[in-house]
Amino acid sequence: MKCKLLPLFLVLLLIGSSVFAQEKKDSASTPAVDSTEKTTFTTFSLIFGKYPKHREGIYVTRGGEGALLSFASMKENGEHMRNIPRFTLFFNVGTNFNKDVSKNLGFFTGINIKNIGLISKPTDSLKLKQRVYTLGVPLGFKIGDVTGGSFFFFAGGEIDLAFNYKEKQFIDGKKVHKFNEWFSDRTPLLMPSVFAGFRVNPGFGLKVQYYPQNFFNQDFKTKDKATGNSIYPYKNLEANLVFVTLGYNFSGVNYFKVKRKSHYMKMKSGKAEFEVNY
Repeated sequence: MKCKLLPLFLVLLLIGSSVFAQEKKDSASTPAVDSTEKTTFTTFSLIFGKYPKHREGIYVTRGGEGALLSFASMKENGEHMRNIPRFTLFFNVGTNFNKDVSKNLGFFTGINIKNIGLISKPTDSLKLKQRVYTLGVPLGFKIGDVTGGSFFFFAGGEIDLAFNYKEKQFIDGKKVHKFNEWFSDRTPLLMPSVFAGFRVNPGFGLKVQYYPQNFFNQDFKTKDKATGNSIYPYKNLEANLVFVTLGYNFSGVNYFKVKRKSHYMKMKSGKAEFEVNY
């Protein structure tokens, strides 16, 4: 991570040094009486946790699901299948577009990337980890202090596009096989869900999201490597996901924020007097 940030740091340092050198050069060539000069420098700023105040029109908030704990109700041939709660931190991010119609009511939509899935144990020795990355578009409303963001409830629905499937197989705790597929037929392409939760100042919240549709595509078929016959691995398998997530919110990200200082120099009683205004 440090190696990736080093080139950016060097570029910013070079820009800052060039600006400083230019300003110093200009200062040396300018008379020190009744003159005004401006110094410009570049900063990187990240505003974290503050929910934006009420704004006219549509405004943007950025954040993600953060810590996501998912559970599954699983059955095979109508019999309950043992499964394990799944916890993940990455990669769950998103951007929402908000519209407040009053101080206590607002609506939002957006686009989010989520890592959702389940862990099952078909037998005592076999464990499966199956997950999909999805691109979701929510549509919801919020009620409460939506202008200040100190506390409000929200709810709505979301449609997810599953774009990457990954599966890992373990026997007696040892990983024996893994693979991933882009736009796999093993799960539905579109996965609808409903959600509800609340958000508190300074931008954190709790959300519960439920997927009523079967996580697996029961019509999916593949070839048995030993016999070459077609098999349907998920034909009698049912799994419904629900997850609880601790969300977070960025109210704004300013990657290159330019600030200016104005230096005023006057002559008074034969002595130079400097004023600095920010």
